[in-house]
Amino acid sequence: MSAVLVTGASGFVGGAVAGRLAAKGGRLRLALRSRTAVPPDGVEIFIHGDLGEHVDWVTALAGIEAVVHCAARVHVMADTVTDPLAEFRRCNVTATLQLARAAAEAGVRRFIFISSIKVNGERTNLGSPYTADDTFAPIDPYGISKLEAERGLFALAAETGMEVVVIRPVLVYGPGVKANFRSMMNWLSKGIPLPFGAIHNKRSLVALDNLVDLIVTCVDHPAAANEVFLVSDGEDLSTTELLRRMGRALGQPARLLPVSAAFLEAAARLLGKRSISQRLCGSLQVDISKTRKLLGWAPPVTVDEALAKTAKHFLECRAR
Repeated sequence: MSAVLVTGASGFVGGAVAGRLAAKGGRLRLALRSRTAVPPDGVEIFIHGDLGEHVDWVTALAGIEAVVHCAARVHVMADTVTDPLAEFRRCNVTATLQLARAAAEAGVRRFIFISSIKVNGERTNLGSPYTADDTFAPIDPYGISKLEAERGLFALAAETGMEVVVIRPVLVYGPGVKANFRSMMNWLSKGIPLPFGAIHNKRSLVALDNLVDLIVTCVDHPAAANEVFLVSDGEDLSTTELLRRMGRALGQPARLLPVSAAFLEAAARLLGKRSISQRLCGSLQVDISKTRKLLGWAPPVTVDEALAKTAKHFLECRAR
């Protein structure tokens, strides 16, 4: 295993990547905004403060062969900054490219960038999934910033010879997941009736374990160099199916009312919540055949296994 620097190592994805790499052995360095916990034995820590363009990465990159860049300004549901795009660009584009250029100058062999499916867009027609080579259609500032970072990284790769790997996850879930997925588990665990019993969309999701497995695979796999990969669990679910299977994992059968998607979307438009109805009623599918074929990779964890693990963690935390 290459000597690896992981950024964003205190986050949901970065922390899981760091844990997997630490278990595999080899040299591992974690880049953190601040020291939040004692690292495992043998794991080095680099504190960088605010992830801006003025971080001096020389010490962090010394002796490193691969960078896994998870740190980012993530999608914000109700952003309060005056210019969201400028802030996303500062963190996700400028800081990313500053780190990547420093990595190339330090002789790092490979730079793995955790991007987002939002680079492709927000919605697919049922049965017409995004592929890794589709045209780009980002809509929000987060997706735009990730696309700009990808373009800058591939330009840098062409200039310097450092290998770049881009991974675009769909919605990631797993133990410790927050935001809408955690809210969904909270509703289900309380037996609250939900009006999502007749949603016939299809959405791709990716379990944290599956995403981490792909990231670790890409650290050293020769075929990953200068490629873009989409990642999912390999099984697409409707909102109705997801709620039912999550309910089973929680030991609390989902109480779903058969309200039509058309009615829910119309109600959401009237309430100014169109984006929420899109996530609940619209489809967003990805085709991972390139990932499977080029890397010989398959998701090691099934949807039901991942949901069971996620539910177990949720219930244990709630019981504390």
